Amino acid sequence: MSDDELYARYLSGDESGCDALMLRYGDAVVAYLYGFLHDYQDAEDVMLELFARIMVRRPAIRPGNFRAYVFKAARHEAARFHKLKLRRQEFSLDDAPPPAVDSSEDEFLRSERGETLQRCLAGMEERYREPLWLVYAMGLSYAQTASVLGCGAKKIDNLITAGKKKLRRAMEKEGVGYALE
Repeated sequence: MSDDELYARYLSGDESGCDALMLRYGDAVVAYLYGFLHDYQDAEDVMLELFARIMVRRPAIRPGNFRAYVFKAARHEAARFHKLKLRRQEFSLDDAPPPAVDSSEDEFLRSERGETLQRCLAGMEERYREPLWLVYAMGLSYAQTASVLGCGAKKIDNLITAGKKKLRRAMEKEGVGYALE
C-alpha cells in the first residue's frame, strides 16, 4: 500500500495504517534524527514523539508528500527537543556509542569504505551534508528535500552538486577515489 493509502486508512479509524507507516519510516527517521541529536536513545524518543503527534493532530498531508512531511516534522521535533534539553540543562554520564541496528545499511557502515564515507560526511558543513543525506540515504526528491529544508529545488541542486564535489575531494584524500562514481 502507498503512504497515502495507509494514512487515509488511519484517518478513517484503522490504527494499523499509522503502525505500518511507523514501521516503514521509523528506522530512517531515527537515523536522520541521530545526525542532529548524536544520541540514539534521544533519536528514538523523538521519532516516537513525532508519530504520536501525527496520530493526535491528524494533519492534512497532500497526496504524495507523506515522506517529505515526516522528515520535515522530524527536523522540527529535533529542534524542539534540543531547545527543551538545553532549557532543562540535562546531561548524560553515558558516553557509550549508540547500539548497533541490524540492517543492510549497518553492514555497509561497518565496512572501511562506509566508515570513511561517514567520517567525510561528518566533516562537511551541515548545509551540504543534510541535502546529500535526504536525497541519497532517505530517497527524497529534490522538491521534497527543498520542502524539508525550506528552500527552493534549484538551491538543493546547487548544494548537492557542491556537496558531492567536496565529498569526492574528501574521499580522495582518504584514499577512496571511486566512492562517488
